[in-house]
Amino acid sequence: MIQGAAGRIARIAKAAAAKTASRAENGAAWSSKIPAANAISGGIRGSRTETIVSERSQNSPRYHDLLRLTAIVLLWWLPLDAQQSSLPTDQLNRDLPHWVSFSGDERVRLEGFSGGGFRPGNDDLYVLNRFRLSTTLRPESWWKIVAQTQDARAWGDNQTPHGPPHQDTWDLRQAYAELGDPDKNPVALRVGRQEISLGGERLVGVSQWQNVGRSFDAARLMVHYRKLRLTAFAASVVVLHDGQVGSADAGNNLHGLYASIADWIPNSTLEPYFMWRLQPNIKSELGPLGHLDMKVSGARWLGKVRALDYNTSIVLESGSAAADQVDAWAGHWLLAYSFPKLPGAIRLVAEYNYATGDGNPHDGRGNTFQLLYPTAHDRHGLSDQVGWRNIHHVRGTVEIKPHPKWTLTPSYNAFWLADARDALYNSQGNVVVARVPDGSAGRWVGQELDLAAAYSITRVTQLAAGFAHIFPGTFLHRAAPGGAYSYPYLQITTKF
Repeated sequence: MIQGAAGRIARIAKAAAAKTASRAENGAAWSSKIPAANAISGGIRGSRTETIVSERSQNSPRYHDLLRLTAIVLLWWLPLDAQQSSLPTDQLNRDLPHWVSFSGDERVRLEGFSGGGFRPGNDDLYVLNRFRLSTTLRPESWWKIVAQTQDARAWGDNQTPHGPPHQDTWDLRQAYAELGDPDKNPVALRVGRQEISLGGERLVGVSQWQNVGRSFDAARLMVHYRKLRLTAFAASVVVLHDGQVGSADAGNNLHGLYASIADWIPNSTLEPYFMWRLQPNIKSELGPLGHLDMKVSGARWLGKVRALDYNTSIVLESGSAAADQVDAWAGHWLLAYSFPKLPGAIRLVAEYNYATGDGNPHDGRGNTFQLLYPTAHDRHGLSDQVGWRNIHHVRGTVEIKPHPKWTLTPSYNAFWLADARDALYNSQGNVVVARVPDGSAGRWVGQELDLAAAYSITRVTQLAAGFAHIFPGTFLHRAAPGGAYSYPYLQITTKF
């Protein structure tokens, strides 16, 4: 058995080495073919302010080469995985000792945008690839060690040099030890580099959509008693640098208590929490540097009554940022109704989101809601050009499942600034359009139409595609060039 497992490991290692070498050669070849582009600030899709090179907008041969490469990659995966109903590592794990297991996944996504920064002609199109390999050692049922490596790369992106959130070559994403099973044992402890998901990931999450994702160096104590779950944690987000092993910044910490109480209110779950955010070298509104010392408290309530389900969150922020006083809040309200007997198993969703803004950047009071570490993709539109800061957001969504393997999700979004004298922020909390100090640009940001589709080719391979388009409102026309913004993507993911 061991010899058979060793042989399988050797074959997988040989194939992985060949694939890595091919990836490196292709990456070098394609990098040499892609025109140079100006540097950007922040690396956030669509918020760029550089002028895109003329070759890109003129559909140069190099640009078409990139499209052909993408088509070849996608078509290469489809016939291989369409026949597959079991994970490639299943047989390997059966041959290995019971306390050792391997798993992994790979994802390829073609995405781009037009009208970045709401400027006509600011366009980009690129390929993102992410490979993850995980190992779990479980000598006993009550403890385990998990390690995960990740290789995230970008081709054709105008961001140069490449780096997070698109590229982070061969990094250690997770490495932790866990004592106790948080699902089966009353007490469990997890220490090391790990994922953390809290509050439906509106507060703290792994940011799965981003090519590099997110992890934390943390210690978590998880207590489970009947219908109560309590998590106490101390964490620092891992800061990534392409070509280096990520590390946490000293003093950049998040501590907290997060509880989950099931059926205290019938057929629902109540999740109260308190978190303490610390960060050095924060600039105050008046200029001097200092420390962020912010307390975050609130609750999430979700449940279901027959075909109706609901989800609501209230988040309060207080404390200090250097010499400034922090005083902000945000809310999320969602109602959905399901029609399981109708063709397509339709689910209708109505949603409203709000986050405070700051109309006076010189009064020593920080009233703009601050994001922690959310999984922010598609929280306020598929394009991710609007985030949970200084915003009124209304959304209507129709979830349709015409076939067990298909899911279609069209949605409509409308946006207004909470304070006309504050900026427009994207999903990562960065400024997309600067504030108009006198508020003369108005509050109406615009509308967004989205369509997302997903298809399960097999149980290990999924195909997804989507398109988002923002129709600019008064604020974007007056405070920015006012161009429309579009975001298409095509993605395939496979597990092994």
